[in-house]
Amino acid sequence: MRLHFTGGNPQPPPDGIVLGFGSPDGCAHGCGWGVTTVQRSRVAKPSAELPSSIAKRRKQWEDKVVPQALAARPEPEDGFETVSGIPVQRIYTPDDVAGTDYLDRLGFPGEFPFTRGVQPTMYRGRLWTRRQVVGLGTAKDTNARHKYVLSLGQTGLSNDFDHPTLTGYDSDHPIARGEVGKIGVAIDTVHDMADLFDGIDLDQVTTAFNINHPSPVIVAMYVALGEQRGVGPERLNGTSQNDPLKEFYAQKTFVFPPEPSVRLAVDMLVYCARHMPKWNAMSITGYQARDAGCTADQEIGFAFAEAICYLERALCLGLDIDALAPQITFLFNVHNEFFEEVAKFRAARRLWAHLMRDRFGAKRPESGRLRMHVQTGGATLTAQQPENNIVRGTLQALAAVLGGTQSLAVSCYDEALSIPTQHAQMMSLRIQEIIAHESGVPSTVDPLGGSYYVESLTNEIEDRARTWLREIDARGGMLACVESGYIEQVIADEAFKYNEQLQSGHRVIVGVNEYVLPEELHKIETFRVDRAVEAEQIRRLQEVKAARDQRAVGAALEEIRLTAQSDRNLMQPIIAAARVSASEGEIVSALKQVFGEHRPAAIF
Repeated sequence: MRLHFTGGNPQPPPDGIVLGFGSPDGCAHGCGWGVTTVQRSRVAKPSAELPSSIAKRRKQWEDKVVPQALAARPEPEDGFETVSGIPVQRIYTPDDVAGTDYLDRLGFPGEFPFTRGVQPTMYRGRLWTRRQVVGLGTAKDTNARHKYVLSLGQTGLSNDFDHPTLTGYDSDHPIARGEVGKIGVAIDTVHDMADLFDGIDLDQVTTAFNINHPSPVIVAMYVALGEQRGVGPERLNGTSQNDPLKEFYAQKTFVFPPEPSVRLAVDMLVYCARHMPKWNAMSITGYQARDAGCTADQEIGFAFAEAICYLERALCLGLDIDALAPQITFLFNVHNEFFEEVAKFRAARRLWAHLMRDRFGAKRPESGRLRMHVQTGGATLTAQQPENNIVRGTLQALAAVLGGTQSLAVSCYDEALSIPTQHAQMMSLRIQEIIAHESGVPSTVDPLGGSYYVESLTNEIEDRARTWLREIDARGGMLACVESGYIEQVIADEAFKYNEQLQSGHRVIVGVNEYVLPEELHKIETFRVDRAVEAEQIRRLQEVKAARDQRAVGAALEEIRLTAQSDRNLMQPIIAAARVSASEGEIVSALKQVFGEHRPAAIF
């Protein structure tokens, strides 16, 4: 039976959804405070008074056929629901999507509202970018691993950084002791950036920097390196995560307090809009919030609320939404609840398209075209029976592809134990390549579109994400919700509920709370960064500091401090400091003198 969509638009509901901000200070773009109400779309449900022929037949089936089956094979008394708590019915029919206007709610790929994909032909014309995350030891170590995965068929670079780099400390700082190069690459100066991309043409590759509070510093070093190699900023192609707000409630590698963190991130967004047209200045991230415990709809809602905050701040600086929106991409997680994840990506595209058009008044199609990188869920990986993670990664990657991602990374099967081995990274790439070339999935666009279940889930997730946007707006916007600890508390509550489900056995994790094997049966080879890496990185940093022009460095750092005290854009002074070999730790320290450091309150 085919899914049938009725013609005509469904009648609007009486209630509205808060999707915009007003402003107490009179700014036309809001800057993040107040409300604007636009109509909320909703899927019509079958009338209880006038049941459809399908509804009548379904009731007969439920009254006569189902009880016999339940007598022989009872279902769980508490029913079924997705991992995000969405109830799952026994069966879905056309009535579950009745009233949906196909052209209005789904349309065609490459056209508003992009539910079915952001490109007309999707993977028929070009496969998604395969971008495995790499980061270990020194820049030279990571460069060698980059070249290895490129030789296996990877089509884009992605860089993870060690904890000192993520939090703005140089490798020779006392607080960095024992952490240099352990969970990612150590980058202290533009000289490390040169080593990281040795033998790699900057204008021939796309690269991603997975770093947030010090993101402008890392991008400044990349710009300075490009200048050294004759590649101007307008030719650099890639993405910087640059999403500081999520650090306060998810990943926790924060540096500055929330308010100046937003200022710094927006400064980079504005700079890139003006000078780096091929660079995605922000990859707003639901990934870490999902790994921390939030639901699928919260992942979308929180990420979009952050985007609203950043965009409205940038609009208040005089930029146009159609110049800003194409600079933004998203990084989403993909977990094991297969159909929910497919639906999540479809719902996200539709909601983003409406936000850009209805809330911000965007005119260009590019502004409403949500582009995403997806990485399989790190929190779903288990140290027990780690080979099982290959299966999990495959299911999650398939969900991401069916959901229409533009870029994909498969977390390696050994990442619950260590930085990935070369063999584990090869296996993750092979998962993507088998899906791309052997499954047949890329042959048609949005192959699950029209599934009663998937369309119903898509509608439900979109509605729930809209509800979160309304709640965040009512609380003063995302910045206020981060500063109050509200978002962190919501995620903590969800994580607690999920853990209770695991403890009770309500949810089964194979190899963890069911189908457990003795530990010695599933040991695998793991990778460890050599202890000598830290000493080598510190030696190189000290050499750079000894050889550079100290007066030029001092003047550059002073200019950063003066600019931070003003309302001028910080990117040019930071790039100037990177050019003269100022270190990341020195640049961040200069900013701390003005912005201060974040000291989180306890959340219980």
